[in-house]
Amino acid sequence: MSRPRAALPPAGAIRALADAEGRLALRVTPGARVETLEIVDGRLWLKVRAKPEDGKANAAVFALLAQALGVAASRLEMLRGATSRDKLVRLRD
Repeated sequence: MSRPRAALPPAGAIRALADAEGRLALRVTPGARVETLEIVDGRLWLKVRAKPEDGKANAAVFALLAQALGVAASRLEMLRGATSRDKLVRLRD
């Protein structure tokens, strides 16, 4: 039996957090029990099930964020924080 999908914030609310260059600040918790995406203090907090090994957690972050924004994961670019919980991601046009 599959787990229910977490309710995601509206794409407009997520895009409103981006700066003029389309950059989003993220705080990631890998290895969580459930995948969620929340807006806390003007920043996105993501929890993903994937473990932080071999880029699996980063791929899960991109997949969840792309789903919430309604875009392809290829439109997201990691600017900073590939091995950190604090990440900076840009949404490319």
